[in-house]
Amino acid sequence: MQGDRFDLAVVGAGLNGSLLALAAGEAGLDTVLVDRVPLRSLTEAGFDGRTTAIAYTSQRLFAALDIWPEVADKAEPILDIRISDAGHDGRPSPLFLHFDHREAASETDGGGAAPMGWIVENRFLRAALLRRLVSCPHVELVAPDEVVETKRDPSRAELVLKSGRQLTARLVASAEGRFGAMREEAGIGARAWSYDQIAIVLVARHERPHRGVAQEKFLPGGPFAILPMRDSESGEHRSSIVWSEGADLARRLLELDAPRFQAEFQRRFGDYLGKVEPVGPRWWYPLGLVHAERYVDTRLVLVGDAAHGIHPIAGQGYNLGVRDIAALVEVLVESKRLGLDVGAADTLERYAQWRRADNFAMVAATDLLNRLFSNDIKPIRLARDIGLAAVHRVPPLRRFFVRHAMGLVGDLPKLIRGERP
Repeated sequence: MQGDRFDLAVVGAGLNGSLLALAAGEAGLDTVLVDRVPLRSLTEAGFDGRTTAIAYTSQRLFAALDIWPEVADKAEPILDIRISDAGHDGRPSPLFLHFDHREAASETDGGGAAPMGWIVENRFLRAALLRRLVSCPHVELVAPDEVVETKRDPSRAELVLKSGRQLTARLVASAEGRFGAMREEAGIGARAWSYDQIAIVLVARHERPHRGVAQEKFLPGGPFAILPMRDSESGEHRSSIVWSEGADLARRLLELDAPRFQAEFQRRFGDYLGKVEPVGPRWWYPLGLVHAERYVDTRLVLVGDAAHGIHPIAGQGYNLGVRDIAALVEVLVESKRLGLDVGAADTLERYAQWRRADNFAMVAATDLLNRLFSNDIKPIRLARDIGLAAVHRVPPLRRFFVRHAMGLVGDLPKLIRGERP
């Protein structure tokens, strides 16, 4: 790298920012990654209680960047997904929708029955990304440090850091999350609202194995997702829980002592896996929607949650960000190979046009699903139960939704196809 001049400056070293920096660096773009906290702290077990659903096509990108070998033995395959409606007692309706990973076998690499996705603990993903970033010669890690001033004009972008260091880049990528400062400073508006829900996130251990089946129960307060995890080192069967509830009730639940919380949890989880109990701490996250009115500005691009933050109802939030990253790196690499400016307006507009339709469709779909299923209005509940059962009985419709869950629909970037850009 030449001094403090870079092709790309990535602000925010979360899962999106770290992956973007690595993908860009591996493609030969001189990249700097800036974050306000020490990067090693992002891999600590207590930093984040969440797991991430890695869709089939996102896994192909991880494999293309040699990240997957680092996490493969910690990733639990999602073989089936069962979706059902449930009332206040937690008992699922007899009408349900079941997705089988074998239904999309003809479109996977080699035509085999690949999993629809994998569940991986975030700390393992972060650790693998950090190890690969440290060894990438085209990436410089600047952390802990913080951007305190940004100057952008048609020729370049300059970042002034809290340490006093100044960076110059052809392009700045904001991977700061839903409420990043750069989007606001650029005057990019966003459609944003709260669902008045809170997601309670925890790990549960249970008596019987989950056999790779993910469950999503639509309860009156919000979806209750049971996601298969790898067994613990001591052999305990485990699942990751994303439990959405109305904000007021969720706060009361979080204040309960262990026995009363266990009773409320057990009622919603059910007994299909035998005895079950939460283990470890409880985390919580307010739920809402944020969708930027545009993804680019002069020498600035938004990726991941900085561009679109959605409800976790479909488990697709991170996978949208992965597709953002793959598309962005591809257009930047093509521009650099042609001797063009990677931060030019026409280059960025190619990225924005490529990603707009896919992102908007998922934003709209998750918003609609959450509003449709997070209630206990009897006529609506009956209609959605019939709808789930109807889709279950039509194989072409099931295959269509399985392909969407796996990320096999649309104009896929090279990295998403498992190829280097």
